[in-house]
Amino acid sequence: MIPISRRIFLSAAAAAAVLPHHGLGETSAHIHVVEGTGCECCKQWTRYLQESGFEVTHEERFGALLMQHKLDLGVPIEASSCHTGSIDGYFLEGHVPAADIRKLLQGRPNARGLAVPGMPYGSPGMGLESKRDAYDVLLIRKDGRSEVFTHYPAA
Repeated sequence: MIPISRRIFLSAAAAAAVLPHHGLGETSAHIHVVEGTGCECCKQWTRYLQESGFEVTHEERFGALLMQHKLDLGVPIEASSCHTGSIDGYFLEGHVPAADIRKLLQGRPNARGLAVPGMPYGSPGMGLESKRDAYDVLLIRKDGRSEVFTHYPAA
């Protein structure tokens, strides 16, 4: 039997935690983020996703090109924020927490994606979670209707 160090064991456990829980190869952990040009909170959210175990690529788009990208993905205008991610056929609009992305991929609902409208303080990439404002992560259905996917109370 090959001895396993504590460091190897913890690294393997951390890697397993970010994989989908319903069969390997069914989803990818790759997110492509389209950021607003020069937006620091977009960069913070992209960094947060990387630190949360996702493989992330990103690009910047300015003004109308960014808005057209959102419209092409089906992001409702009232749910928009500053950046838009894409993963396994879903959009991720705004400062969506990693736990909700994993929950989305695990449940695979018939939806377009998740949105955190606006830029609530304390959401990932928007300041201290310990001092966050209350906010909702919305599930946007294929017909454009939305419902609360997760509620985060004020801290």
